[in-house]
Amino acid sequence: MLKNLVLILSLILHPVHVTITSVEHIPATDSIKVFVRMYYDDFLLDYCMFDDDADPDELSLTELLPDDQMNQYLAERVVIKVNNKRLDGKLINQTLAIGVDEVEVSVNLVYHTDRQPEVFSIRNEIMTGLYDDQANMTIVRMSGLEEGVKLTPEKTEQTFILK
Repeated sequence: MLKNLVLILSLILHPVHVTITSVEHIPATDSIKVFVRMYYDDFLLDYCMFDDDADPDELSLTELLPDDQMNQYLAERVVIKVNNKRLDGKLINQTLAIGVDEVEVSVNLVYHTDRQPEVFSIRNEIMTGLYDDQANMTIVRMSGLEEGVKLTPEKTEQTFILK
């Protein structure tokens, strides 16, 4: 009960529904680094929608979700394709930043590709089923391109031509 009250109060304290995602291809390597930052209370609500077995009363705003569960969630909610081939990401680390009136989680992932990116696409559905005003701000740095895009429940995917 107390955890639910904390979640509700957290929602009231930050009415903005936004995530930040950064995607960067490391030149001359097969690595694409992805960074995601989001409000942890919103994430936990979305995670409960993602995993029917998740018990909201057992989730804590001060403890990270286990890496394998976070990795499964992000694999479903953030889809990255290079040259029309879906890539699998691996969680490198996650951290909580606990502030006075909010808790944020930051996650780093790495994706490997065997090709030089010519076409890159990202689908970001983090919390798009939870909030109508969700904005997943995404910055892509790849092959000389640096571009930001706002992904929303109405527009969850963006493709970039890099050649």
